[in-house]
Amino acid sequence: MEMTMRWYGSKFDTVTLKQIRQTAYVKGVITMLYDKQPGELWPQDEIHALKTEVEDAGLHISGIESVNVSDAIKTGSKDRDKDIDNYIKSLENLGKEDIHMVCYNFMPVFDWTRTELARRRPDGSTVLAYTQEAVDKIVPEKMFESIKGEMNGTVMPGWEPERMAHVKELFEMYKDIDENKLFDNLVYFLNAIMPVCDKYDINMAIHPDDPAWSVFGLPRIITDKAHILHLMQAVDNKHNGLTLCTGSLGTNLGNNLPDIIRSLPGRIHFAHIRNLKFHSPTNFEEAAHLSSDGTFDMYEIVKALHDIGFDGPVRPDHGRMIWDEVAMPGYGLYDRALGAAYLCGLFEAIGKADRK
Repeated sequence: MEMTMRWYGSKFDTVTLKQIRQTAYVKGVITMLYDKQPGELWPQDEIHALKTEVEDAGLHISGIESVNVSDAIKTGSKDRDKDIDNYIKSLENLGKEDIHMVCYNFMPVFDWTRTELARRRPDGSTVLAYTQEAVDKIVPEKMFESIKGEMNGTVMPGWEPERMAHVKELFEMYKDIDENKLFDNLVYFLNAIMPVCDKYDINMAIHPDDPAWSVFGLPRIITDKAHILHLMQAVDNKHNGLTLCTGSLGTNLGNNLPDIIRSLPGRIHFAHIRNLKFHSPTNFEEAAHLSSDGTFDMYEIVKALHDIGFDGPVRPDHGRMIWDEVAMPGYGLYDRALGAAYLCGLFEAIGKADRK
């Protein structure tokens, strides 16, 4: 495996490439052209400039998260083929720059949902959190208003103000889209892009829905083992794979994370590893990566990845805000660096024990 860290670019991220490199554990970054809108073409010269900036800092681009999928593609509206054509050209430009992994999602309206971005824990750290009770009291159009004050002046992925200004219109777009239609639109999209993925050896790694159930009545289709295997079978191409996100799949306590991992040899192209602490099945908060701080057995998760021969990029997903750091919620430097060190220790210990 390769330890990485997500980086949003020098114009948007509070963490610098210099700081990431100095963690020692991290050799690559997962990045993106953060100012591109879904459906917009990614020009090769801009990808090249981003790649050069990362490499000049002594790192490299391990993958992209995300070339965002437009709502036209997700809903199957009249503009989807135009947007798919731009997506194919963007993938081609990434391939020409020797970039071979793209994490993306197919979630309607909200890419992820949290009801708090700064829940205070007993030790004084703050974390992202979710309660279904809070969601049930919120009018969808007001969801952004309820959390924007906790963004620390940053622009969070999937919650861009320009997009959130049109939430009511977005819900209207999805009013006739159920799980079956959304799944069919995903398969249509994947079948269209697989030829360019085959040509440039680009692994498409779909991110699970977060949380792993319907929010505001919107359909969810990447929520558990059965749904994931259904997609792998529907588009049976090695480049159609999964981002194994423990924090997203783990929102559903019925999901056996090590079992899901072992069911997908060769189809997990990227891993987001983080821990959650549950107060009830629908009230959880993000925790330190350490097993004992949350609900998940991180050793068993890492061992399952080792057992299937996973050798792709890993990133310590969302960290706590600690040591008075002010950063994009979930994406500060300090706790993610601690998480990277902990996960590298697990991977090293498991690998050495296996060789003995």
